[in-house]
Amino acid sequence: MQSELIIDNRPTAASGGATAVRRDPVTGEPVTTFAAATPEDGIAAVKSAGRALPAWAKTGPSCRRDILLKAADLLQERASQFEKMMISETGASLPWVRFNVRLAAGMLREAASLTTHIKGEIIPADKPGTHAFAFRRPVGVVLSIVPWNAPIILAVRAFGTALTCGNTVVLKASENSPGTQYLLAQVLIDAGLPAGAMNFITHTREDAPKVVEAMIACHEVRRVNFTGSTATGRIIAQMGARHLKPVLLELGGKAPLLVLDDADIDNAVRAAAFGAYMHQGQICMSTERVVLDTRIADEFARKMKVKVESLAADNPHSSNAPLGGLISPDAAARVEALIADAVDKGAVALVRGTHDGAVMQPSLLDHVTPQMRIYYEESFGPVTCLVRVNDAEEAIAVANDTEYGLKAAIFSSNITRALDIANQLEFGCCHINGPTVYDEAQMPLGGMKASGYGRFGGHAGINEFTEIHWVTVEDPNQHYPI
Repeated sequence: MQSELIIDNRPTAASGGATAVRRDPVTGEPVTTFAAATPEDGIAAVKSAGRALPAWAKTGPSCRRDILLKAADLLQERASQFEKMMISETGASLPWVRFNVRLAAGMLREAASLTTHIKGEIIPADKPGTHAFAFRRPVGVVLSIVPWNAPIILAVRAFGTALTCGNTVVLKASENSPGTQYLLAQVLIDAGLPAGAMNFITHTREDAPKVVEAMIACHEVRRVNFTGSTATGRIIAQMGARHLKPVLLELGGKAPLLVLDDADIDNAVRAAAFGAYMHQGQICMSTERVVLDTRIADEFARKMKVKVESLAADNPHSSNAPLGGLISPDAAARVEALIADAVDKGAVALVRGTHDGAVMQPSLLDHVTPQMRIYYEESFGPVTCLVRVNDAEEAIAVANDTEYGLKAAIFSSNITRALDIANQLEFGCCHINGPTVYDEAQMPLGGMKASGYGRFGGHAGINEFTEIHWVTVEDPNQHYPI
């Protein structure tokens, strides 16, 4: 497939004519030849969005809603195109791709429903004859930088509410999923989005810093949102700070699932397996550590081992296996190194999966301790760790013993107790008797600590993508003291 830049709704070659190739991580075959933008191309995309802003900001809510609803329908109608492209570019399994399409379509519909929820308020004023109002209005051009691991869901999340609120957007795709996200940009154009309201940029990994900073530096850009690694998020935050641009960040995770002594073990095992191994563990909210009360640890470990042994990864092009490939063979090698380090330092490999290139079988480690790299480092692969604790107080301490703070989960039959523990966990989201992998379009998803700041979703998203504008109407004959 040939993927170009999109500026003013027109496919556009990079100004230098340069291209790059995304290869299938499982087969190594070329999948997408994409335009490698220069900083000048990024600036051109921002300027186009700036020109489109006044008209789009004045567009009525019904028109915006109709476009987003049409885009949701088109996304689902073109599901087979997205399935082929996303599997080839990312190695994902078919169920994960279909989930991406389904949830992203729901996100577009949720964004459409918000067009009439961008409201203000009347504020009582002490000054006689004064009426004070607070309005929410678009911030301007939004730069949305999106990842590859859920390339449809996370791209829609990055631009859906921003467009709803009357902003224009520059969508910067991942170099690992350029074709998938190009198809998504084309869906919005075909749904009737006006020229310039959302432009599309791709570039090489090497050119990322200079292209991104050139766009952030443009005065038209008033918000940046980024989903990806914490290391890159820190760089984006620093760029934003240099130019005084607010940044919304959803970054890495090390999600713990606490299994207390009164938990339903079978249900906890099912939730842990789903949370740890769905999409090969390449989800920011994947269950990276299962924190077990010692009184139920042996039973949980035994049942979890059986569950993990029932899972299999295979080539997503030729198999319906529940797990597909990792994003690259290098990613599999990195995960294997974390597992080897843990085993060398005393962890017990209840299940130790092998890998063939990017296709890696799941692993399960028991008796993991802080001396092991995998205790702290985000694995982003098909492995999870069992950490044993003596009581709930220790479980809370272990769960919080991480720089990350995105997702957590608790299994307990005592909801009052679980809610009390949830309030002591340093995570932006916590699920009681459910998996760490969970999202809905209307929910305020976001993290604490090194997992970022700000919230995507629902009314929280409106807060991120609008400015509050204070306006007063006053008595022109009011008294002045001088």
